[in-house]
Amino acid sequence: METTNFTVSGNIIDVVQKRIFKGNIQVENGIVKKVTETPCDRDCYILPGLIDAHVHIESSMLIPSEFARLAVVHGSVATVSDPHEIANVLGVPGIKFMIENGKKVPFKFNFGASSCVPATSFETAGASLELKEIEELLSMKEVRYLSEMMNFPGVLFENADVIAKIKLAHQLGKPVDGHAPGLKGDDAAKYIGSGISTDHECFTKEEALGKIKYGMKILIREGSAARNFEELHSLVDEFPGMVMFCSDDKHPDDLVVGHINLLVRRALAKGLDLFNVLRACTYNPVHHYKLEVGLLQEGDNADFIIIDNLKDFNVLETYINGIKVADSGKTMISQVNETPFNNFNISEVCANDIKIKQQAGLIRVQEAYDGQLITGSLEVEPLLDDGFVVSDPERDILKLIVKNRYSEAPAAIGFIHGLGLKRGAIASCVAHDSHNILAAGTDDESIVKAINLIIRSRGGISVVDGSIEAVLPLPFAGIMTVEDGYSVAEKYRRMNHLVKTLQSTLRAPFMTLSFMALLVIPDLKLSDKGLFDGKTFTFTQLFKV
Repeated sequence: METTNFTVSGNIIDVVQKRIFKGNIQVENGIVKKVTETPCDRDCYILPGLIDAHVHIESSMLIPSEFARLAVVHGSVATVSDPHEIANVLGVPGIKFMIENGKKVPFKFNFGASSCVPATSFETAGASLELKEIEELLSMKEVRYLSEMMNFPGVLFENADVIAKIKLAHQLGKPVDGHAPGLKGDDAAKYIGSGISTDHECFTKEEALGKIKYGMKILIREGSAARNFEELHSLVDEFPGMVMFCSDDKHPDDLVVGHINLLVRRALAKGLDLFNVLRACTYNPVHHYKLEVGLLQEGDNADFIIIDNLKDFNVLETYINGIKVADSGKTMISQVNETPFNNFNISEVCANDIKIKQQAGLIRVQEAYDGQLITGSLEVEPLLDDGFVVSDPERDILKLIVKNRYSEAPAAIGFIHGLGLKRGAIASCVAHDSHNILAAGTDDESIVKAINLIIRSRGGISVVDGSIEAVLPLPFAGIMTVEDGYSVAEKYRRMNHLVKTLQSTLRAPFMTLSFMALLVIPDLKLSDKGLFDGKTFTFTQLFKV
């Protein structure tokens, strides 16, 4: 794909000067050569391309080049991407793969240096990034920032390694992203005062306002699982310079439907100011992260989109560096072939491996919420079978398993409420943050079958319903595939449909499951090492005496 010299005409939306005018844009060698205000008959609108201010590309289950093929159709020209997921599996080589693969397509991936790998010391990951690895990554011109500092206790208690990573980023002139769900008051002030500049984890407006007060920018997130737009959208007009839009995690079927353009459409439908909305996904991230993404100013890179109108916001064409990458809902980016590499080192399991004897009265059960990463904590009487605690689908108390995928070790066993399965089981190796195998189900045999499907595929998602066994293999790091994104989206839709036939009412059951081992988000979670209390940041017991 080569750039050409051309001129486009229409209603030009200038997000810098906050004005709309009819005119022409002259593009030469991928650069906006001249912008001329002049009458024209074309009724379309031309504006800067959209930017996702925080996303884990890996959660699309696609490698970066394939993610780009789908995203450009929706007007996205750039992402601020935390490669935290592949870093937990493969370390620095995994991050470097993401960077190099992203360079093979006309799309502007802006990767970060993952600050917390592993996310905690309470789980088993496939790699670790110490200060020397962070320095290596931050010294690369392709690495734009220090990505989400999940270890907020380490910041608050001034852990030497944590503070050293933050200071190193500042010395190199690169911003630091935050990750501090629920942090308020003096703790929020100290966390932000350390030099952490953004947070995408606010799930109440009160929390967001408190962080803005201390100078933190809020990323309004609407992904496949965590969805905070309805709670936070009013911030766009109230604090227009302090907000950005992001998806955080986007599964392939959702990415086929839309990306940041959907947030823009919803924000405009709520009557929010056009320029405040557009700046949240163009001007604000460009200036905060110092991105090399054009804003339709003379001398800028020619990164822009053409839409039909300001209500429907349908993307007609997308250009990156003057290259047309999408036209009329079709991607113009070719597929990139890559050879998968992985980190998967365990043998299959049997039903005896996931049995647990009753030890005391009540059991602690984590409660999943649709559309949220946070979980609740319940204490319930367990269902027993011959002295063993088993799943109780009638009460939606299902056995939950986390199985270390990096080395042979006993499975961790817990229980979960909120998945809603009435029969069968599901499993996934997309399991934040360490990407061990997560599985839940109504009986031990189904759970074991679902886990073994993942092991045989060296990563993926699976569903078991009696004699029906389905798996979507993800052989690249156990969390991605090199297949065509549209094909993957269709396969994923079919897998989701199978889960719905098991009577789960969750909008995105695999995405929700994937966060049940995310220890840095309270309340109760399960790691491969045991049940974890996210409030006290310590292990706890399954059985409550």
